[in-house]
Amino acid sequence: MGQAQVRVQGLDSLTIAGLSTFLRNSPDIVVTGGGPDTPVDVVVVAMDVFSAEAVALLRRTAAEVGKPIVLICNEVDSAQLFIAVECRVVAILSRTAAADTRLSRAVRCAAESGGKLPPALLGRLLAHVEQLNSELLTGHGLAGSRLSGREVEILRLMADGMHTVQIASTMNYSERTIKNIIYTITRRLHLRNRPHAVAYAMRAGLI
Repeated sequence: MGQAQVRVQGLDSLTIAGLSTFLRNSPDIVVTGGGPDTPVDVVVVAMDVFSAEAVALLRRTAAEVGKPIVLICNEVDSAQLFIAVECRVVAILSRTAAADTRLSRAVRCAAESGGKLPPALLGRLLAHVEQLNSELLTGHGLAGSRLSGREVEILRLMADGMHTVQIASTMNYSERTIKNIIYTITRRLHLRNRPHAVAYAMRAGLI
């Protein structure tokens, strides 16, 4: 894709200004204003702690913008992680990580419909979702027949922390084919992003 249109949001103006300046150093990232009519591909949201005010900002951003969110926050527990994914968060970085190229890589990945939840956080998310929803899903009859064997294998590799290129190499498919399959899964099952698709598979007992 071309340049990623990025909006930066936070609870203090200094953080917003600092992140905006940092991201402008990447030639394939354009930092946009906050106008409602301004095109946006990704939103970067920064917070010191996962407070009620920060959650309100996340929920408002998800509702108003409806685009992938890269979250910068030093500590996120299991319950907070579940809220973050509900709010379209596809990548979580510490403030230290956000000070190097990991932030721009996460933004580009999010703009390309990817996600970079750290493996430890993803594991906690899946365990939390499974605990909360296993009985509910059984009662509603969610079955694995809605996914093919190939789709289940891709979700399993995603849960193991593999990126698209690694999955393609492992399964002997092109990267474009893997991306198309993931897109098909998320569209067909009305899922928001890759972490949400993995969580769905976990809840349905497929992986």
